[in-house]
Amino acid sequence: MDNIQSSSLKSKDEVISDLKELLELVNDGKEGYHKAAETTDSPELKALFSKLSGERMVYAAELKEHIEVHGGTADNEDGGILGGLHRTWLSIKDALSSKENSAMIEAIKTGEKTVIAKYDELIADFADHADHMELLKTQREGIQTALSEIEAAK
Repeated sequence: MDNIQSSSLKSKDEVISDLKELLELVNDGKEGYHKAAETTDSPELKALFSKLSGERMVYAAELKEHIEVHGGTADNEDGGILGGLHRTWLSIKDALSSKENSAMIEAIKTGEKTVIAKYDELIADFADHADHMELLKTQREGIQTALSEIEAAK
């Protein structure tokens, strides 16, 4: 029984990989919000998007620290293309080209929901992510709050 339990635990490299996937999503969000802030003509949305981009910068720095604690390196600043995950912020490019706030907001909401699902996946994997569980829960809560702010935006 012990062998079965220990074989189901993720390796250090797999834990680092999980955190790097999350870092890429957070960086995608940072870039998406930054571009949305540059594109919108609405002062309210510009301020909201800029604030949320700044929050993602902080989340990225925190995730990098945890990756390094596990012996990994995280030099990704711009997001990335994830093998098994959908790139959550790609649809923002289309929305930005139209300069329609409603299209941007819908694209951002979709991206945020995907990021929250990734956090939920890692939070559910308590055995492998116990040492950074508080960070994951805090960041997930921040993204949920951001999603609520976006949903309330006009």
